[in-house]
Amino acid sequence: MGLAPQSVAPFPVPVEAGAEQQVRLADVVAALSAALDLTEGQPMGHAVRSCLIGMRIAEVLGLPEQERSDLYYALLLKDVGCSSNATRMCQILESDDLAAKRDVKLADWRDPSLSGIRYALRHFQPDAPLWRRIVGLLGMSLKKKALNKEMIGIRCERGATIVRKLGFSARVASAIHALDEHWDGNGFPDGLRHTQIPLHACILSVAQHMDVFTTASTPAEAYAVLKARSGKWFQPEVVRALKPLLADAALWRALSDGSAEEIVLQLEPGNKLPADPEQMDRLCEAFADIVDAKSTYTYRHSVGVTAVAVMIAEELGFTGARLTMVRRAALLHDIGKLGVPNTVLDKPGKLTEEQWALMRRHPEYTLSILERVPGLRAIARAASTHHEKLDGSGYPWGLRAIDLPLEARLLAVADIFQALTEDRPYRQPMPIERALAILAEDVPAKLDERCYQALVSALRRQRG
Repeated sequence: MGLAPQSVAPFPVPVEAGAEQQVRLADVVAALSAALDLTEGQPMGHAVRSCLIGMRIAEVLGLPEQERSDLYYALLLKDVGCSSNATRMCQILESDDLAAKRDVKLADWRDPSLSGIRYALRHFQPDAPLWRRIVGLLGMSLKKKALNKEMIGIRCERGATIVRKLGFSARVASAIHALDEHWDGNGFPDGLRHTQIPLHACILSVAQHMDVFTTASTPAEAYAVLKARSGKWFQPEVVRALKPLLADAALWRALSDGSAEEIVLQLEPGNKLPADPEQMDRLCEAFADIVDAKSTYTYRHSVGVTAVAVMIAEELGFTGARLTMVRRAALLHDIGKLGVPNTVLDKPGKLTEEQWALMRRHPEYTLSILERVPGLRAIARAASTHHEKLDGSGYPWGLRAIDLPLEARLLAVADIFQALTEDRPYRQPMPIERALAILAEDVPAKLDERCYQALVSALRRQRG
């Protein structure tokens, strides 16, 4: 899945003025799309591969430049609303939401079928006795349509709202909103049919399924599945546009050898301008919201950590690019949690060793996602080391004080303080003084004393 390396080199601090602005919008969106792949249970690179397939379909169909530009970003951001239904899916199935989302694209769940039955038995209450699962499935089948409408509606509404806030066009928003509509009217959330479904949404649906089935088999076998569902799930013209692509060996080689992202970045429509500071801030804020939406217990956590981190940074005298870097790193510090199942994130009791191992990997995902963009590498290092401790007892790399500059240290303090003062499935939020007392127990051996004192001072000033 393209995980991070097992060690992290110290990174230069402070960041050079303006360094974080010298990145292209497409570079950032493509990198962050890997986080969306995680929350859909797909291997990182799924959205990028879908984008390459979708843009080739657009060539065959002869879409004009502006429509290709909208399609490009819709393909990369197609799953931007998917974290918002994770808790609900976990509640309904009582199982791993990531595995359920991964396998649902491979199953024919609309009508009774062997693959649909296998999917249900695999993902519905897997730890319960068989009789209870069968009874539960029978009951759930009576309200299947309402549940599908609810689940898909949550992600579609949320996804369309996010891309509008990011400043993308109405065409991008409508494509993402209609991603799960089916050509025959049996899709969701609105039951649109035929030409009621935006063309861009039809391309998104075909492209993503072509990638999923190709990853599981071969391009020819994947095309056979889509062709069989043409006129039912998929728009026939869009499926037909895939056929001439089957002979393009270079395309399928790029999809399998890891070079798809480089090609996709070259396909970026328009003038390929760098992302401006406002765009960067909006993207970081949007992905912080996506992370926080995955669990009801982490709602607003990233925003809360950011407020505390900025407060500490300002108390320490950070200004300009250095303060901006801290703010963006704080917003994105938990982006790797999109790869952690809600059965772990929302568990009210103690985690098992296996579950704890999954939780400990989220900083690796954070690093792997963010360091894909050269201009974000300082953010990547700071964001991914927020669970490290000065004495080497942190995770996932066991770094020590010499490896942890001030940015990483203040994020660690901000994250712990915010977590202690938030509601959690296993406890109520703590009063501020109690949280500070717990932090103090780890100062200076594990947590930086300057950062802790800056937090105390800032809170004192805040409370007057």
